[in-house]
Amino acid sequence: MSSKTKIVVLHMKEIIYTVIFAVLAIVLILLLIFMFLPGQKNEPLAETQYIPGVYTSTVTLNNTALEVEVTVDETHINSIRFSNIDETVTAMYPLIQPAIEDIAEQIYKKQTLEDIEYSSENPYTDQIIIGAIDDALKKAVTTK
Repeated sequence: MSSKTKIVVLHMKEIIYTVIFAVLAIVLILLLIFMFLPGQKNEPLAETQYIPGVYTSTVTLNNTALEVEVTVDETHINSIRFSNIDETVTAMYPLIQPAIEDIAEQIYKKQTLEDIEYSSENPYTDQIIIGAIDDALKKAVTTK
């Protein structure tokens, strides 16, 4: 009697690991598909209407009040700057002026405060400045 029967022994631990890795591989593939498939783009929002003028908001850094000045026309943000910054503030906070310039450049291009990229060196300062710019822009928005 020559039989060619083979016995395969599977350990439960191997089966569990295989199932877990297969599920992770499927999840990874689905994630990559959803990330890189071209999706529907959001339609651009209607342009925000502003009351033309210069609007200010205050930022307090270590008992020093800085005024963020935002200049707008009817549909665009034209200028963002500190209106009362002096040498002592720039000496104590050397990254504050480059931070507002970087943020202002992004806002000029996008004309919105959405999707602003924060600097890796000073993200909290960027958040404070954007908050002050948002406060100034709220004063400028027309209500219809």
